[in-house]
Amino acid sequence: MTVTVIGIDGGPLPDGAEDALRSAKLVVGAHRHLQAHAPEHVRALELGSLDSALGALSSLTGDENGVVLASGDPGFFGMLRALREKGIRCSVLPAVSSIQRLAARLGRPWDDVSVVSAHGRDLTRALNVCRARSAVVVLTAPGAGPAQLGSGLAGWRRTMIVGEDLDGAHEKLTTVEPSEAAERTWRDPNIVLCLSDPDTVPARGWHAGGEPLPPDGWALPEDDFSHRNSMITKSEVRAVAVSKLAPRPGTLVWDVGAGSGSVAVECARLGAAVIAVESDQAQVVRLVANAAGHGVDVRVEDGAAPRALRELPRPDSVFVGGGGSEAVTACAHAGASRVVVALAALDRVASTRDVLRNAGYAVEGVQLTANRLAGLPDGSSRLEAANPVVLLSGTREGDG
Repeated sequence: MTVTVIGIDGGPLPDGAEDALRSAKLVVGAHRHLQAHAPEHVRALELGSLDSALGALSSLTGDENGVVLASGDPGFFGMLRALREKGIRCSVLPAVSSIQRLAARLGRPWDDVSVVSAHGRDLTRALNVCRARSAVVVLTAPGAGPAQLGSGLAGWRRTMIVGEDLDGAHEKLTTVEPSEAAERTWRDPNIVLCLSDPDTVPARGWHAGGEPLPPDGWALPEDDFSHRNSMITKSEVRAVAVSKLAPRPGTLVWDVGAGSGSVAVECARLGAAVIAVESDQAQVVRLVANAAGHGVDVRVEDGAAPRALRELPRPDSVFVGGGGSEAVTACAHAGASRVVVALAALDRVASTRDVLRNAGYAVEGVQLTANRLAGLPDGSSRLEAANPVVLLSGTREGDG
């Protein structure tokens, strides 16, 4: 049995495709691809149920050949993985992917672009990457298309470029704001490029999709942030807090009572989408400046918890750095997998622990005290103690 996977991009078929089609016993593909390319004498199976298609291909005998017609490059978020998982060995004749075609239409390099797929997946992770990164392509799916993306990007400064039916009879490129995308009906198939600034020329990089991790590490020194009279989460505390929050691409973190935003910035640098909630106007200015200075996109909600939390999208993790007991209670019921609360006052530890437990979290706690080397006039060193902080971290059972 030989199965050949042929990429379709609207242009001529790849070299060798015609020979594979002529010798095929079975051709599998989407309706439009079968109509355009399946020979009349060949059994054609429309790609509806993936299991049925894989079963039909697996049942081919040793001297029978099969062909799979797939859009673009079948090895990039395409059919090839499912075939290999089924134990079907394939030869592949790739075409130009929809991502390449969209970027080419725009005359834009795409080595900086993060690519996420919404096929058969929760759209939330794709949305969070769009919220966090400056250039993202979303491979859309029915029910997870431009309208749903536009709705989910409310509150973020983004421009969406939607490519409909690329290389097809109804090809169309449309540049829209998220709010407009949410109100429109879009033709399938489509693909979306989400940009924070469509006019920016991306920096020359070395890693496809942009820097994978911050080049200068995390738990940055306090001096790397603008802050007021040392009112900032110290780097040692931040290191532990961030480890408990587990920020990563595809997740959304709230930083509530964010102050100067050091925790928010650290989480954004590790690839998470971040919303920082702060009511002090002077701190909001510092927060915006700190995010810009570190080259990350942090959405700032100017207001106090719990009121400012009511319309926000559901978080994966929440850090509570301020706001009092009402803020902790609201955050404990926001649906996050992880909640981390920083406390300086010991008399709040028990009540905060109980709030998290009553909301269904398994709670751990640690008191952190750092002693840093400080210089003396004679050139020797002493230890200088920072104020102790209690970190309470809650994790929902089964959420990790």
